[in-house]
This record gives sequence, structure tokens and C-alpha cells, in this order.
Amino acid sequence: MHVRTRKLAFAGLMLAVTIVCLYLGNIIESNTLFLLAGASYFVGIVYREAGAKMSLAFYVGALILGFFVTPNKFYILTYAAMGLYILFNEWAYFKIRKKENIRRQSVAFWIVKYLVFNVMYLPGIWFFQKLLFARTLPVWMFAGVVAAGQIAFFLYDRAYEYVQGSLWNKIRNRW
Repeated sequence: MHVRTRKLAFAGLMLAVTIVCLYLGNIIESNTLFLLAGASYFVGIVYREAGAKMSLAFYVGALILGFFVTPNKFYILTYAAMGLYILFNEWAYFKIRKKENIRRQSVAFWIVKYLVFNVMYLPGIWFFQKLLFARTLPVWMFAGVVAAGQIAFFLYDRAYEYVQGSLWNKIRNRW
């Protein structure tokens, strides 16, 4: 089997698992964010295994299929934001790693991560307050939502690093 065909088959299998996670997020309402996060992690797995172009195609394919399969379209928007963050995360990781003149690559990487997250998160909660909270929030409550988002992002990113660094490395050796 050619390497390109193997990568394509791998991405197809990961796409199937992603769509199952997206659909299960609609059925098991209590675990929706967990399943959406798990589905978005596959974007990064495909990025590392098959490259940037295949991962971008995987991401677009998951959005299109998810739109047709998933009854709640708001979950697709959430998955889109999570998957887009993972794409930028992986891209930034490989770009920063190639730069040898950056002394503190991990600090630069965390700065890029928080910038990407906040560029997506802050306008989202600012412009869609009435959709998300059914009213405009007072300033103190908006600050609390921003702080809670930063904590949730930190946990999401740490979980992603654990999945990539520990779980996926164990699974890929058996693949």
C-alpha cells in the first residue's frame, strides 16, 4: 500500500470516528463538550500523521458531514471553533519548532496559543451574548465568563497535550 493511500485511509477512519463523536454529542447531552473536544482532537492526530493539507481536508470534511448528520447545528459551530484552534495549534507548533533563533520556544508557543484562543473566544462571547446568555451581561459577569473561558481553555489544551503525548503514542505503536 502506498504511503499516500495509507494516510488517506487513516484520515477516512478518523473522520468516521469524529462523526460518531459529533452525533453521540447530540444523543448524550451530559457529555456533549467532552465528545466535541474528543472529536476535535482527531484534527490534530490527522495533522501529525498525515500532514497539514490532509488535516485541513479532514477538518472541512468533518464540518460538512457534521452539518448534515448532526441535528443541533450549534454543536457544529462549537466543533468548528475547537477544530480550528487545533489546526492553528499544530501549525504554530511546527513553525516555532523550526525556528532555532527563538530561545524560549515553549513561551512563544503558549503566547500564540492564548492569542489564537482569545481571538476566537472574546469576539464570540461579546457579539453573541444574547444568543448564549439570553441577555446582555453586566461587566462583572462578562469578566467572570472571560476568566472561566481561560480556565476551560487551559484544561482543554492540557487534555489535548495528554491525548497527543501519551494516549496517541501508545495507540499509534499498535497501528
